[in-house]
Amino acid sequence: MKIFKYPSEEEIKRLIERPEVDLTALTDIVGKVLARVKNEGDAAVKDYEQQFDHVALSSLKVTEAEIDEAEGLLADDLKAAIKQAYENIRTFHAAQKHDLSKVETCKGVVCWQKNVPIEKVGLYIPGGTAPLFSTVLMLATPAKLAGCREIVLCTPPNAAGKVHPAILFAARIAGVSQIFKAGGVQAIGAMAYGTESVPKVYKIFGPGNRFVMAAKQAVSLQDVAIDMPAGPSEVCVIADQNANAAFVAADLLSQAEHGNDSQVLLVTTSEDMLQQVQQELDTQLQALPRVAFASNALDNSRFVLVHNTDEAIDLANRYAPEHLIIQTDDYEALAAKVVNAGSVFLGLYACESAGDYASGTNHTLPTHGYATAYNGVNLDSFNRKITFQHLSADGIRSIGRTVELMAEAEELEAHKNAMTLRMKSL
Repeated sequence: MKIFKYPSEEEIKRLIERPEVDLTALTDIVGKVLARVKNEGDAAVKDYEQQFDHVALSSLKVTEAEIDEAEGLLADDLKAAIKQAYENIRTFHAAQKHDLSKVETCKGVVCWQKNVPIEKVGLYIPGGTAPLFSTVLMLATPAKLAGCREIVLCTPPNAAGKVHPAILFAARIAGVSQIFKAGGVQAIGAMAYGTESVPKVYKIFGPGNRFVMAAKQAVSLQDVAIDMPAGPSEVCVIADQNANAAFVAADLLSQAEHGNDSQVLLVTTSEDMLQQVQQELDTQLQALPRVAFASNALDNSRFVLVHNTDEAIDLANRYAPEHLIIQTDDYEALAAKVVNAGSVFLGLYACESAGDYASGTNHTLPTHGYATAYNGVNLDSFNRKITFQHLSADGIRSIGRTVELMAEAEELEAHKNAMTLRMKSL
């Protein structure tokens, strides 16, 4: 790890930088795959599944029998855990439902807003180094709550042509409409354009590798909406002298094991804590099955020593992390000062893992500094806001002349005339 003690302004600028994610090098490969999927449909998807996932598929769609079989393969305690996580996620997202009541902006002019669900959404669930069945719950649960009519899920199968049983069980619990065996760029293309089997959707959600990210950005230019731009996953931990070093190290490692490019940042007010965390990392790291991933991520991690927690929270806000863990005595005061973060975890016991799986908040979050402008997935992500207005004769009297004057000033005479005619009709 790289250690910065009381960094200067120039050092802070460097340590909060993310590595460049250059997707231009992938443009040619991704473009060719997308073009074939658009033109050849299922045949192209199956061909790429054979090339990239090394499986020959006769059909892309997962059958009900396969989902039934998957349920029987899972241990009862895991099924119970998935159900509890689903209930917590559902409870939290259900609380986000609201419609703006009618507002009379002036006499005779009434405006209101209605939430309307996106009719067709596509969920991409990676199946590479880890089967992310928790992401199924995070995406499908709010989609179902929002009222999306069709929820399509694509995920890569294994070499035997099977989808991980936990993914299928979570999909059934959360209300997914159809599941397809397709991964990578070809899956994004299938949902963006539609094939003989896979329906075209209006918005695509979900994480993925750099090829998937490049494909999502490509199709978002003119074919379909996407949830958010994304880079490697990341965590920032703020710790003071009374933090639990073992907990801090565990939180850093839980992020680091995601992959070689995971971002790990520790900001502490205590040099003794910094040293304790280093020792804990060395001890805990060796016990991890994914030690290679975590080690590579830790090689690029940054440990920062600052004077006080005000400096710490200022640094965190400038970094704008996907996950922010505040393990300090004054965590409540610091929480009030958070302005840039995807999801925040407060106190000794709120580990990132809780939010990743079962506390109820969503783990599909902005990365790569996008937390300065984007929020994580929530119920509104699956809705559109449609505004309405009704004007009575009194409404025309209230704002008619205002509209005429503004339209005339913008030299849009047809706009002015639409109001003038109504004013004269009174």
